[in-house]
Amino acid sequence: MDVDERRTESGIEVKPVYRPDDLGEDFDYAERLGDPGEYPYTRGPYPSMYRGRPWTMRQYAGFGTARETNARFKYLINNGQTGLSVAFDLPTQMGRDSDHQLALGEVGKVGVAIDSLLDMRDLFDGIPLGDVSTSMTINATASILLLLYALVAEEQGVSNEDVTGTTQNDILKEYLARGTYIYPPKPSMRITTDTFAYCARELPRWNTISISGYHIREAGSTAVQELAFTLSNAIAYVEAALDAGLEVDHFAPRLSFFFNAHNDLFQEVAKYRAARRMWATIMRDRFGATDERSLKLRFHTQTAGSSLTAQQAENNIVRTTVQALSAVMGGTQSLHTNAFDEALALPTERSARIALRTQQILVHETGVTDTADPLAGSYYVESLTDAVEEEAWEYIRHIDALGGSVRAVEERFMQREIEDSAFRYQREVERGERVIVGMNRYAGAAGDPDMELHVVDESIRDRQFERLVGLRESRDNAAVERALQRVRSAAEGSDNLLYPVREALASLATVGEVSDVLRGVFGEYRPA
Repeated sequence: MDVDERRTESGIEVKPVYRPDDLGEDFDYAERLGDPGEYPYTRGPYPSMYRGRPWTMRQYAGFGTARETNARFKYLINNGQTGLSVAFDLPTQMGRDSDHQLALGEVGKVGVAIDSLLDMRDLFDGIPLGDVSTSMTINATASILLLLYALVAEEQGVSNEDVTGTTQNDILKEYLARGTYIYPPKPSMRITTDTFAYCARELPRWNTISISGYHIREAGSTAVQELAFTLSNAIAYVEAALDAGLEVDHFAPRLSFFFNAHNDLFQEVAKYRAARRMWATIMRDRFGATDERSLKLRFHTQTAGSSLTAQQAENNIVRTTVQALSAVMGGTQSLHTNAFDEALALPTERSARIALRTQQILVHETGVTDTADPLAGSYYVESLTDAVEEEAWEYIRHIDALGGSVRAVEERFMQREIEDSAFRYQREVERGERVIVGMNRYAGAAGDPDMELHVVDESIRDRQFERLVGLRESRDNAAVERALQRVRSAAEGSDNLLYPVREALASLATVGEVSDVLRGVFGEYRPA
């Protein structure tokens, strides 16, 4: 009897059944798996995993003004969220103030508008930053937003040693997948390594980068490409930090990762397990790291926004649950679950609550936290983990041969690979070869029921504009200009940029003003 050929979304063949011989005669538990908390960390970075503590529940939120987002943060905290995750609007991500002509129509739309220290104060008003961990999805302006956050923490009386969280700060994936870059790759990498050095001295518990495969996957990559390109980018950051004179074990323990959770449950679990094993090997054998914290890959996961459908949007609750389960089975350290209405608008309070409850049900009602790496030893999962790893290594070897990630980005190798994968996927959907329930199959005749959708107040730009006018009238503009000149001098030289930038922000320079100074020195990146 013939059985239809099955493959994962990455093209890895899936057999009808798996047996012990699929693991190979030389399969060695200690070498390939090890116990949780032991090299190569395939089974997890901590011995007890979720029995020690559950993952951090971090719902991504941000829209409109800082005060509106502050209210959403408090709503989520009151409903049991255990960590904050900030979405910034496009002008903030691109280093433009809300009154800039290029910000028209985008202020507060896909995240919160942050123009200055005044906005950052409002964003965290009444939220004790010594007690909460905050993740910020920000890249080109990551150092600026981190410094604003640290300034607010200082105003609250929080010591630097108690400031915890993560800035995404992964500029390489912006060039190949997401597009919110400002400066060319080389000065951007300098800002990243300056942030590593600054935090090592000033903010020792801050995760200085979240090396992101999430947006690579959202752009259309396969799971294997997501893993390979993310680790190649991580290699580039480590090399840049070493070239800047930093010691590997001084900065590597604060590196973190950010992965996508997609629909192919077992492939996703295999991806996370392979990622830990590969990173431990890279850090030990390639970079000579000896601190076990440098070898442990810790990661945040977000469910797949690209998998959400506008048609029959309630189906997205099921998709998100399966994706979240893959992240938990794969040993994530923190998790964001998308709201079911995000293919249509920003989440409402109701849809955000359902997304958070999804995580809470997994923690409290399913038993998935009772034992570490519960799928370990599965002939299928172990075989799939090996296959994902080997295909990812092939990509990494090819990128190394090109000269590394920066060179591969400049030559558009990774971009082309992602584009080709996205095209193949879309063609399969349009041909009906890949079923999307409620969209290209089981669509039904009736339209979707009416749903309440979140709408951003169009007056947000006017309110931010008025605030900027008031800021510039009330601050010491001469002091701001002197501080910005020190930023310019540091950018033209080799001093760490974050110290003069902090001074400028404390004197109420805006995000756009600091970014414009750096634009004047570094220029802007324009892809060929």
